[in-house]
Amino acid sequence: MVHAAGAVLRPVQDYHRLAWIWVRAFAQYPASLLLMSLAVTVSVLAQVGAVVIVFGHAGTLAGFTVYEGLMVFGLAASAFGVADMFMGAVERLGSHIRAGSFDAMLVRPVSPLVQLAADEFSPRRLGKVVPALVVLGIALANIDVEWTPGRVLLLPVMMLSGVLICGAIWVATACLQFFVANAREAANSLTYGGQALSEYPLAIYGREIVRSVTYVVPLAFISWQPALLVLDRPDPLGMPEALRHAGPVIAVLACTGAALLWRFGLRHYRSTGS
Repeated sequence: MVHAAGAVLRPVQDYHRLAWIWVRAFAQYPASLLLMSLAVTVSVLAQVGAVVIVFGHAGTLAGFTVYEGLMVFGLAASAFGVADMFMGAVERLGSHIRAGSFDAMLVRPVSPLVQLAADEFSPRRLGKVVPALVVLGIALANIDVEWTPGRVLLLPVMMLSGVLICGAIWVATACLQFFVANAREAANSLTYGGQALSEYPLAIYGREIVRSVTYVVPLAFISWQPALLVLDRPDPLGMPEALRHAGPVIAVLACTGAALLWRFGLRHYRSTGS
């Protein structure tokens, strides 16, 4: 039992140590770190402004008011922001393969996925997470919902599920680079493109898109299905009501699938020297 617990905690401890090294390195240049963090924050606030403008002109979108729309935005932006902070660096896998630095990761006594994810970890990414959480808090305080204990407890579960799904998508799409080293842009279309899509009520995109981001790439479980659950509102497109409760299960399946893809890619990886 102790050995199993140690095996689970070891990657977390390794990640913490590697990330802390990078934090200390970036902290040597506080002015640069502050300016980069502010730049990231401004970009998030610009996205918030776009959401407010769209709802201001339309009044409602797919039956969602401006605060309900901001809740969808906050769920998506915070989930992707946290996942980007902890796992976003895996998108640079192709660069490490071309430079040969990934080969060095393979011979170190630390999981190469942990090394890759912690590479150049920077506190500036909090510039994404903090404003998103603030927007989410403001939205939740202004929507017309009866906050029962059950709903309050569901909220952190839904948010954690969203973060895990986003992280799994980042790892799964990065695995493409084991086979096509220049596939980073294709991967970004699913990560950053997926974030942009899930920041608005999915019903505005049409039934086929909603089906694809529900049953193929599970973006719907990051913000759309949790929003329907919080608001206790039927799906405008008639999707099964049970889906809104499936977030934790989808998160486990997504992480399992991403882990299997990573192992498959690692097993078939051919070093730059081979």
